[in-house]
Amino acid sequence: MLGHQNLAHYTGNMMMFLLIGPILEEKYGSKRVLEIIGIVAFVTGLIHILLFPGIGLLGASGVVFAFILLASVTGTRSSNEIPLTMLIVAVIYIGQELYSGLVLSDNVSQLTHIIGGSLGAVYGMAMRPARR
Repeated sequence: MLGHQNLAHYTGNMMMFLLIGPILEEKYGSKRVLEIIGIVAFVTGLIHILLFPGIGLLGASGVVFAFILLASVTGTRSSNEIPLTMLIVAVIYIGQELYSGLVLSDNVSQLTHIIGGSLGAVYGMAMRPARR
């Protein structure tokens, strides 16, 4: 997760971390943000090893996608609502990754993006406050 292909790859991921990270840290705390980073890195790495042995995986894009979907859940106040913003973001980002994975051959792990985004959405939905 800490290695990147080049400076542009690193810069893209770090810009998203720096934009979204403070929002998530304020809402969930440093410990939980670190927890989601660890979970996403472990799960995406494990799935990648099982499905694509012998192929390297670089970057923190899975965590960035988790942050994007997690951030789209942060504004909700009730545990029995699915936020419209999360649905729109999920459709746009995951739909784009599905399309790219099926049509393009670009050495990008769209599966890692999809898994990271899905984990971020699930984590965000699970961490919402209970309805009173």
